[in-house]
Amino acid sequence: MDDRHLENILGNLLRAGVLLAAAIVFAGGVLYLVQHSSDAVAYRTFAAGGPDVRTLSGIVRSAAHLNSEGLIQLGLLLLIATPVARVVMAVAGFYLERDHLYVVVSLIVLAVLTFSLMHAT
Repeated sequence: MDDRHLENILGNLLRAGVLLAAAIVFAGGVLYLVQHSSDAVAYRTFAAGGPDVRTLSGIVRSAAHLNSEGLIQLGLLLLIATPVARVVMAVAGFYLERDHLYVVVSLIVLAVLTFSLMHAT
């Protein structure tokens, strides 16, 4: 594997991840507008999503049932997962290129991403 091939793979991964996430969020948004077009809007209060869209398993289950909020959340999770997948692919690509310095640097970036995602409040 050479640098150009790795760059193409990483670019395609980012492009596909963002496009897939955007399509899912768009579909969820359209479905939300169709389902809630006649709802009254209360701008003085904020109502967070229900418990079914606060956990990963709940989001997947909600999206599988074509719940609009679940689809939007799934799209956003895919959008967040796209750069993480890019770093994972970079680690694998640099390992195959036998570029040990960049493997270590990419693993450090992956550790920082993982730590920040796990400890976000």
